[in-house]
Amino acid sequence: MGRVTERRRVLRIRDGQLSQRPDTLVAEEPLEIRLNGRRIAVTMRTPGDDFALAAGFLVSEGVLAAADELASIVYCAGATEDGSNTYNVVDVRTAPSVPIPDITLERNVYTSSSCGLCGKASLEAVRTTARLAIADQPPLRLDPALFSVLPDRLRAAQQVFDRTGGLHAAALFSPEGELLDLREDVGRHNAVDKVVGRALQGGRLPLSRSILLVSGRASFELVQKAVMAGIPVLAAVSAPSALAVDLAAEQGLTLVGFLRGASMNVYAGEHRLALESPARLS
Repeated sequence: MGRVTERRRVLRIRDGQLSQRPDTLVAEEPLEIRLNGRRIAVTMRTPGDDFALAAGFLVSEGVLAAADELASIVYCAGATEDGSNTYNVVDVRTAPSVPIPDITLERNVYTSSSCGLCGKASLEAVRTTARLAIADQPPLRLDPALFSVLPDRLRAAQQVFDRTGGLHAAALFSPEGELLDLREDVGRHNAVDKVVGRALQGGRLPLSRSILLVSGRASFELVQKAVMAGIPVLAAVSAPSALAVDLAAEQGLTLVGFLRGASMNVYAGEHRLALESPARLS
C-alpha cells in the first residue's frame, strides 16, 4: 500500500548557501472508485483511509446515508497487466435494497465546480438528492467565541502537515469544541470524504451535532458534502464561493469563512450563533 509520505532529494538555497538533503513530501496517488464493480470515479489522493474516502464520496453522491446500506469495501487485484494489487482501486458493494443513481466517470451530476452544472442547476441537484435534511434537525446554538479556538486545535492535530507542509485537513468538532475526528489529504474534498466516510462506517450519520472545519476555502463542493452528511455548520479559514453561499443559505447550513482568531465572516445560517445583539448593516 502507498505511504503517506515519501523522501526526495532537494537542493536548498539559504542566504546564498547551497546544500543538498532529503526532504519529506506528501504522497499523491490516484484512487479509482468502483460501485458494485462499475468504475465511477478517479481522484488524486494521499493514500490512507481509502475505504472511508470511497464511502464518504458515495454519501456526497447521494448513494449512501446509513451504515446498513454499505455491504463491503475491498481493494481490487488485477488493476495492472500483471494482475498485482496496487491498492489504488477500491470496489464498494451496496446492500441489495440501495437504489443506484446514474453516476458517470465525468461526475456530471452535481459533485464539483467542474462537473458541467452551474448556478440553479447545481442547487437543484443537491435539493433533490439530499437525504439527511438539515432543516429537520434539533436546533443548535453556538457561542461565536467557540469558533476562534478551532483552527488552532485543527492545526495542532495535523501530524503529517508538520512533516510535509503540503496537506489540507478536515475536522469534526462537537458543539463544545471537542475534536471528534480529523483527516488529512492533498485534496480538501478528499479530507472531507474521509471524515464523512468514517462517520458512515461508524453509524454516526447524520452528523447533526457537529461542526466541520476545513483548512482552506469553502467551495460549492464542500458545502454540498456537508449538506449530504447532515452537518449543520461548516467553517473555513479562507473564503467561500458565491455558489457555496447560495447553497448554504438554501439548505439552512451555517457557513463561516475567513475564520482567523476571533474574526470571522458569517455568510449564512447566523440563526445558530448566540449573538448578543442583532447585526446592523452599514
